Amino acid sequence: MSFATGLTFWDAILPGLLIAAAAIAVLPWLDRDNVYVRAITIGACLGMTWRYLFWRILQTLPPVGLSVDFIVGIVFLIVEALCIVGTTIALIFMMRTRSRSLDADRNTPWLESLPRLPLVDVLICTYNEDETILERTIIGAQALDYDNFRLWVCDDGRRPWLRALCERLQCGYLTRSDNAHAKAGNINSALRHLATLSEPPDFISILDADFVVQPHFLRRAMPLMKDDNVGVVQTPQHFFNPDPIQSNLAIARVWPDEQRFFFDVVLPSKDAWGGAFCCGTSSVIRFEPLSKMGGFPTDSVTEDYLLTLRLKERGFETVYLNEELSLGLAPEGLKEYVIQRSRWCLGFMQIIRGVSSPLRFSNPLSLLDRVMLMETFLHWSMTYTFRLLGLVVPAMYLLFDVQAVHAHVTEAISYLFPYFVAQIALITWLTRGRVLPILADLSQLLCATEIVRSVVAGLVKPKGHKFKVTAKGGDRNTRFVQWPMLRIFGGYIAFTAAGILWAFVVDDSRPLADSSALALFWSWYNLLVLTLACFVAIEERQRRDGERFRSQAVFEVTAMDQAAAFRIFDISVSGIAFYGQSPAPRDSTVMVRIGNTNVPGVVVRASANSFAINFTHTEPTRAHLIRHVFSGRYRATVDRVQPGEVALGVLSRMWR
Repeated sequence: MSFATGLTFWDAILPGLLIAAAAIAVLPWLDRDNVYVRAITIGACLGMTWRYLFWRILQTLPPVGLSVDFIVGIVFLIVEALCIVGTTIALIFMMRTRSRSLDADRNTPWLESLPRLPLVDVLICTYNEDETILERTIIGAQALDYDNFRLWVCDDGRRPWLRALCERLQCGYLTRSDNAHAKAGNINSALRHLATLSEPPDFISILDADFVVQPHFLRRAMPLMKDDNVGVVQTPQHFFNPDPIQSNLAIARVWPDEQRFFFDVVLPSKDAWGGAFCCGTSSVIRFEPLSKMGGFPTDSVTEDYLLTLRLKERGFETVYLNEELSLGLAPEGLKEYVIQRSRWCLGFMQIIRGVSSPLRFSNPLSLLDRVMLMETFLHWSMTYTFRLLGLVVPAMYLLFDVQAVHAHVTEAISYLFPYFVAQIALITWLTRGRVLPILADLSQLLCATEIVRSVVAGLVKPKGHKFKVTAKGGDRNTRFVQWPMLRIFGGYIAFTAAGILWAFVVDDSRPLADSSALALFWSWYNLLVLTLACFVAIEERQRRDGERFRSQAVFEVTAMDQAAAFRIFDISVSGIAFYGQSPAPRDSTVMVRIGNTNVPGVVVRASANSFAINFTHTEPTRAHLIRHVFSGRYRATVDRVQPGEVALGVLSRMWR
C-alpha cells in the first residue's frame, strides 16, 4: 500500500529491518571492550540518530505562527533535540571504557610491602535506620581483612540504643548536637573529631548505614591510592534486595536492578575519560586534602558528586574500581525510590547554580569536566521532561487536533524506525542485554513528575532545601498503594484513552494514513507503560524476614546424631532452605554446619522434596551468619536477561 509520500509501508520499515538483521548477525561477535569497535558501532548509531533529528527539525514542524500547533511543536522539538544532544554526548563518552582491576592487582604488592599499612577510618553514616540494619553493617565492617583500620558509627539520630550497640560490638560512636547540613554535616563533624586524635587517619571510607562491605574491600580499593593524585576510589553499589520495579512486577529473579546500567556501563566509561565521581557509600577518600578543604561541601544535597569537583579543582582525581565489594539495600518502596532520585536531581541543579558550575568560567574545571556536567544536566532536565511531554502530545492531537508533529506515517517510520532499532541494538550490546526499552521508559516515568519539579526548584531556588533521607528497613508486610502516584498515572491513562475514543470512536473521520496513525500507536505504547507504572504503584508485601540468596552450596545438617549433606535452595541470616527430604520432623532441633561453625535451628517446613530451617541465634552465631551471608559468596545480581522470562514475570504479576 502506498501513501501520500509515495513510500510503501515495506519501503519505510526496510532500513530498520536491515539494521536489525546486521545487529543480530554482527554485534554478538564484536569485542565491546575494544575502543575502535565501540567507536564504530556508536558512530553508526549516532548517524541514524542525527538523521532522524535533522528530519524532525527540517520537515515536521508546524507552520510558523502564533498558533497552538507551532508553540507546542517547537517546545516539543526543542526538548527532544536537547535530549538527543545529551544522548550524543553520553554515547561519545561510551566509546571508551576502563577497568581498574588490573591496576589494583599490580599495585597490591606496593601496599603489602609498606612497613605500616595506611590508617583508614571507616565511617558508617546513619540517621534513622533500625538496629537490624546497623548491626549487620557494623559486624560486616569489623570483618575487614585489613590490619590498620578503625570503625566509627556516625549517629545523626542521637539514639541511646545505638550507643549501647556500639559499646557491645566494640566500635567507635560519634554524634553531634544538631543535624546541620545533613549527611555532609554528619561526616564533617566526624572529620573534625578524627583530626584531633593523636593519630589522624591517612584515609577515610564512607559507608551508608545499610551497606555491608566484603572482607577484601580495603585490600582491593587501597592499592589504587598508590598514585598520590588519586583523591577518591569509588566502588559500585550492589543490592541484596529488589528495587520497587523488580519486586512489584515480580521480575526480581530475571531482571537486574536499575542501577546496573549506571555502575556497569556509564561510570566505567566516564572513568576512561577521567570523569568518574564519588557516589558516597563504598568509597575511600584521602584524608589530608579533604581536611584542608574543610570536609565535604555543604552547598548541595549531593555532596558526594560535588566532593569530586572540589577535589578536582585542587588536583585530585576520582577513580572507579568496578568490583562487587559491598552490598546494600535498594529503596524498598516506590516513594523512597522516587525521593532518592529526585534528591540526586535537586543536588545536581544546586551544583549547576553553584560555584562549581560548568557555566562559571572562574572555576578551574577543564573543558572535559564542563561537557560531562552539561551532559548530566541535560539528562536530568530534558530526558524526564520529554517523557512527560511524550504522554501529553499524542493525546492533545487526538482530543484537540493540536498537531505538534507534521508527518505522514510512512515517512515517520522511515526515519524513526532505523533510529529506534539502532538505539536498542547498541544499548543491548553495550549492556549485555540488561536494558529493555519498555522497562527503561518505565523507570523514567515513575520519577518524571518529581524530577521535573526538582529541576525547577533547584534552578529557581538552589538554597534552603532539606536533605530527604531515603528510608530503609520499614514494615513491608502488607500491600500498600501509593495513591498520589496512582492518581497521576491514572490521570494520564484517562487523558490518553479519551483521546483514542474521541478520535477513533466518536469522531472517526481521520484516516490512519496521516498523523493519526502515529498518535494512535504512540498512545497505545503510553497506555502500556502507564499500566505497568500503576502496578508498580501497588506495592506487593514482602513475605520473608531477611534477604535471601539463592545458591547451589552444600551444607551438612545434623539431626538425631546423624549427619547428612544437602544442597541448599536459599539462605539468609534468619534461615535456610534445602532440597531433599528433611532429616527430622517439623519442629525438631537440628544443627547446620556453616563454615567452621555449628548453627542451631528448628525445622519449620518439611516436605518430600524440600525442607526449611529457622536459625536459633546466639550473639556469636548471628555475627558468624552475617559475615557468611554477606561475604560475597552469594550474589543477587542477574547477569543474563531473557526477555521472555521478564514478560512472563510481568504477566504473572498482572494476573495476581
